[in-house]
Amino acid sequence: MNTKSLFQNVIEYEPMEKALKILYIGSSFENLLELQADPRISITNKGNILEAVKFLQKGNLPDAILCEAILSGGDGLEMHQVLRENTEYDEIAFILLSYEYIQELFVTAFRNRIDDYYVYPLPDVEKLVSRLSFLKEFRQNADAIAPKKEYHRKYEYVMPGSKRIFDILVASFALILLSPLLLFVTLAIRLESKGKVYYTSKRVGREPFDFYKLRSMRVGADSELSKLAKDNNQYATASQQSDINFGDPCPRCAKLPNGDTCSPILHIGPHRICDYWYHSQKKEVAKSKSAFIKIVNDPRITKVGKIIRNTSIDELPQLINVIKGDMSIVGNRPLPVYEAEQLTQDVMSKRFLAPAGITGLWQVELRGRGGVMSEDERKRLDNEYADHFVNGNYSFWYDIKLILRTIPALFQKDTV
Repeated sequence: MNTKSLFQNVIEYEPMEKALKILYIGSSFENLLELQADPRISITNKGNILEAVKFLQKGNLPDAILCEAILSGGDGLEMHQVLRENTEYDEIAFILLSYEYIQELFVTAFRNRIDDYYVYPLPDVEKLVSRLSFLKEFRQNADAIAPKKEYHRKYEYVMPGSKRIFDILVASFALILLSPLLLFVTLAIRLESKGKVYYTSKRVGREPFDFYKLRSMRVGADSELSKLAKDNNQYATASQQSDINFGDPCPRCAKLPNGDTCSPILHIGPHRICDYWYHSQKKEVAKSKSAFIKIVNDPRITKVGKIIRNTSIDELPQLINVIKGDMSIVGNRPLPVYEAEQLTQDVMSKRFLAPAGITGLWQVELRGRGGVMSEDERKRLDNEYADHFVNGNYSFWYDIKLILRTIPALFQKDTV
């Protein structure tokens, strides 16, 4: 029997009566061996978030969770969010563990109301037991002292009937009124370049749908996107790590005696790399890959295309999407599938609960600044608009204000 199997058999025993029940999420076995030796602690180990959630869903409720900040397939902050979204786990204390002090992680942890944050090595067992006992009692008595915290509220996102009626009336009237302009523009597009005058692509709002636009680029422009995005993506980060560098030594392993590693070794193809260093780099790679792609002064745009983009005339066929119910006049911009996939992996998935729209909060802000906006700010504005649909808080006049702000922002120099 190997050491890992033996270790798992040792720690996954039936909890002792009155012992502190601890769920340790991570792979630092040496820390667990020290903890499980104390009779006041009953400890169970799960290697990642998925295993931990399955353990909790079976009705296993520990007194506290000790969770490593960097996990295989996720991180400790994600696990804390999962825990606090379920009121059944209110009494479980959550302690985040890190191998080095990181100011940003420290600030984020306490902003998210994590109960405690430790940097290895852990305190001695006596102090740890005392702290865990205090947090256990504190969380068990918290409901008697204060009402449920904000993050326990269940939000319901509702599409108001008044918004749908307004969308149909405005879209129908606009299509009739603008039909001469649409005919003129389609003729101009056809005369400048060959190909269809309209463009259809899959977009994701609340659900995937066929998205309509007047064609503003030359035919075959989609095939050039990946090449242009490398150098001209407005949302790209300044410094990027494009892939895992297996040749770089782990900074934690470098501090240990020769041959020792800070975490289990992974075998990926011909490479050997410790679990900590692999997932640290993987996280940096994911952060450097922008969720959005927007090409500044896109060279694929035609002369007619530049005019209709600057005035948003190319968006007019989306009035058909509005009548069909795919979109609303005001909402969050529907995203290409490759962008949407990036945003369903974190808290940004909330933005998809608001309707897709022709114009909206971030579009108005973006155009008002001539097309300059960070990716993080765009994400924040998308979520901010989605929050206007929480528990029936929709405001018809808020949409009207955004429409009025859109009109002066239509005419600009940059193509965004």
